[in-house]
Amino acid sequence: MTSLSEIVDVVIGVDTHVHTHSAAALDARTGGVLGELTVGATPEGYEQLVTFADEHSALGAWAIEGTGGHGSGLARLLGDRDEVVVELDRPERTKRRNGAKSDPLDAIRAAREALSRAKLGTPRSAGDRQALSVLLAARRSAVESSTDAQRQVFSLVIAAPEVLRARFRGKKIPAMLNVAARLRVSNAWDVETTTTATVLRDLARRSLELSAEAARHEKAIVAIVRSWRPELLGVGPIVAATLLRAWSHPGRVRSEAAFAMLAGVAPIPANSGQTTNRFCLNRYGDRQLNRALHTVALSRLRYDKTTQVYAERRIAEGKTPREIKRCLKRYLARDFYRLLENPPSTA
Repeated sequence: MTSLSEIVDVVIGVDTHVHTHSAAALDARTGGVLGELTVGATPEGYEQLVTFADEHSALGAWAIEGTGGHGSGLARLLGDRDEVVVELDRPERTKRRNGAKSDPLDAIRAAREALSRAKLGTPRSAGDRQALSVLLAARRSAVESSTDAQRQVFSLVIAAPEVLRARFRGKKIPAMLNVAARLRVSNAWDVETTTTATVLRDLARRSLELSAEAARHEKAIVAIVRSWRPELLGVGPIVAATLLRAWSHPGRVRSEAAFAMLAGVAPIPANSGQTTNRFCLNRYGDRQLNRALHTVALSRLRYDKTTQVYAERRIAEGKTPREIKRCLKRYLARDFYRLLENPPSTA
């Protein structure tokens, strides 16, 4: 997208919160404030904002903070009406002018930031992408909670009274969970043994239920990916869904370099003086996307002959295994971006 000042008359900046949205209309040519308004974060409030924008110009653009969070309802309504919407990150406190902070000021800042940008981002799409985002979050929560419960079972078994510990001796975690989930309390046990058995049973059943929930979410993820972009299933449904969630739709990420930066795998120069070939680790970007690329890199290093030959060559050049993985992730970001932007023909 080109500069907003070349295509619209007014830019409406919106600072979004849970219960209210604050908007400011700015002249796209001068940056002057034409009006301000604060409304409730409800469908009625969104309509008030649209009316507010139309009062200043029929040709306008929206600069919204948090289009995937507090501003998702407004962004969805504007998208349905084919309005021009620009996605902005929330500002860092140190970048606010003289530390000033208020919702109207942040709305003005959002509009002026959109006007000053040469490259403008569009909100992530809804539909399949949003469904994948929801499923990935729910599955990740279920897996992590199930794992926590498994660790607690293992720790309790180690310190359990011998009458209980004997039942678990020599068993792996999956077998431990099955045994613990079927424990029955004996009237002959003391309070410590009874309590430990009860807690072990509850934790094991919780872990098994959460594992089953995670499996259901993964099945739903597979169905969406298969119907949307089946060619990505070769890297696994979770990695494929993570790629689609971050990429969203064609044109949203302007280049493969921008996709690498989004994934946190673009090398960051750390040069000074006569040192001209130093790069530091990129800790920015979408960490779930970074993790997905890391998973693919590890898999290829283990199973793909071409990748193994590449790694051996880079080791001979003096690269460390960690540096090789970083290089692989950068190459993977390029390859996946090209595949996402140019899906294979089905004809």
